[in-house]
Amino acid sequence: MPCFPLPWVRRWLLADIYRLGRWGQKQAERRLRRSGCRILARNWAADCGELDLVVCDADGVVVFVEVKTRRSEAFAPAVAAVNLKKQRKIARTAKRFLTQYKLSDRPLRFDVLTVILPDKGPVEVKHYPAAFVP
Repeated sequence: MPCFPLPWVRRWLLADIYRLGRWGQKQAERRLRRSGCRILARNWAADCGELDLVVCDADGVVVFVEVKTRRSEAFAPAVAAVNLKKQRKIARTAKRFLTQYKLSDRPLRFDVLTVILPDKGPVEVKHYPAAFVP
């Protein structure tokens, strides 16, 4: 269940896209923890890119999660922002993560989690497990 911000907090979040993004990532973390995942890394960066969240699910699968936070999906679905170019960049960065932490032998998955905070109404959090395969 996502956090429902008070009206003034909602306005404050919606006024700054970076603040909104950080809030969305915290909502994504909560959702993943409730589903039994353990957070391995947040905003892990290498010269080839950044990983929003890296988690280990209940089955021991290393999951690379791309979080997309939006005010609405009126223009396009948030999940559509993870296009082929973005997928390749995430996969390249994930490979670097796996190598650095000696996790290359572990099963892995690439998920997308979207958080929509409209001007009014409930927060929508959608999880797309195995959203893409590089």
